[in-house]
Amino acid sequence: MACTSGCRTKDHPSYAECLKAKGVATYLASPSKGLDGTAQKKWDAELSAYRNARAEGIQPDGTTMDKVTAAIKASDKAGAAYGRDFNVASEMAG
Repeated sequence: MACTSGCRTKDHPSYAECLKAKGVATYLASPSKGLDGTAQKKWDAELSAYRNARAEGIQPDGTTMDKVTAAIKASDKAGAAYGRDFNVASEMAG
């Protein structure tokens, strides 16, 4: 028997064909092509954090996790939405 134990049709010529029919695939596992599941998950988490901050009225200086976290912390400390109600000025060059 070439099919998987959970195959409904049990008529595939090979185990690989059975898996293909089920739609089994790897999650972005082709590092040679620049596809990496870990990097994608990190990217998605950063964009999700940015989206959540914007939904709360906070306007981070960028979409990276560091910038989003800094804006959230500044908002919590000040009790106001960073980027909307206040901004942090950069130090003057002297």
